[in-house]
Amino acid sequence: MTSDKLRRKPYENRLYHLQAQLVELQEWVKAEGRRVAVVFEGRDAAGKGSTIKRVAEYLNPRVARIVALPAPTERERTQWYFQRYVEHLPAAGQIVLFDRSWYNRAGVERVMGFCTQEEYARFLHQCPIFERLLVEDGILLRKYWFSVSDAEQERRFRARLEDPMRRWKLSEMDLESITRWEEYSRAKDEMMIHTHIPEAPWYEVESEDKRRARINMIAHLLSTVPYQKVRRAPLQIPPRPASSGYRRPPRAETRVPDVTQGLS
Repeated sequence: MTSDKLRRKPYENRLYHLQAQLVELQEWVKAEGRRVAVVFEGRDAAGKGSTIKRVAEYLNPRVARIVALPAPTERERTQWYFQRYVEHLPAAGQIVLFDRSWYNRAGVERVMGFCTQEEYARFLHQCPIFERLLVEDGILLRKYWFSVSDAEQERRFRARLEDPMRRWKLSEMDLESITRWEEYSRAKDEMMIHTHIPEAPWYEVESEDKRRARINMIAHLLSTVPYQKVRRAPLQIPPRPASSGYRRPPRAETRVPDVTQGLS
C-alpha cells in the first residue's frame, strides 16, 4: 500500500478512460442479454458511495441501476431475509450496483442487535447457497469490500460534520461505528470466513486514498468480466426540413425568470 495520494490530473485521465470501458461493458451486457450484480460493502465512510457514483456516471440508467434499500418495513421483516433483494436483481441486459446489500445482516444488524443469533446463524448458512444459485443461473456476481483505517474514518466523519453540503451523510449509526470498531471488525472477519466462496469471492479494496480505490475497483471489475466491444450501426443526423409556416405562439407569462445576469 502506498501512502502517496494520487494526484488529480492523472486520476481524472485514468478514470475517464476506465469509464469509457464501462460504457463498452454496458453495451455488451445489453447486446448479449447478460446480468451483472456488483455488491459494495465496507466500513462507514470507506468510499463506497463515491465509487458507485463514478461507476454509474456515464452509464444508461435504464441499463445500470443503483440499489440502496432503506430499513425493512414491518412486512418485509416477516419475509424470507433475501426476498426483498431478489426483486432488485438484474434482468437480461442489466447491471445492478448494490450500495450495501444482503450483507447488512452480517454487519450492522449483527453488531447493533437488529437480528437474533438464530437469524444471524441462518444467514451465514444460507448466504453462500443463495449466491451459488445466482451464479449458477448466469448472474455475474462481484463483491467488493472497501477497507479504511479507524483514523481515516474518523477524519472523514469530522469533515462531513463540518460541511453543510455533506452533513446529511453523517448519522447517529455512523458515529456508533466509532465506538464499536472492534465489534465490526470481528463481524467482518466472521462474515468473510463463511461467504468468501470460489463461486463468489470477496475482493478487498484498499480505500485510504479514495481516488486510488475508485481506479483500482473499476479496473478490477472490467478485468473480471469477459466483455467485448459491440459493433453498433452508424447513426447520422438527418437534414432539418424546410419550414412549413409554423409560428411559435407568444411565450407564457409563467416562464422561468433569468437569474444569470452578471454571472458571465
